[in-house]
Amino acid sequence: MSHTPHELAEEFPSHVARMSELKQSDAHFAQLFDDYHVVNRTIHRAETNVEPMESLAETDLRKQRALLKDQIWGYLSA
Repeated sequence: MSHTPHELAEEFPSHVARMSELKQSDAHFAQLFDDYHVVNRTIHRAETNVEPMESLAETDLRKQRALLKDQIWGYLSA
């Protein structure tokens, strides 16, 4: 199995413990975290041609991933 880039632990390595705490204590953060994971894995499968998709659909997913990442950063930086 290949390494999936852009995992949140890789994106925010100094905040791994905080993310774990927030996943347990904040339902909205947990949903953002899960949504990011699903979108990121879908993008990775498209990039590696495991599940190819149309370029515009992949671009939309990248935008969604960026928005989720920004929202997650909002929690982590508060």
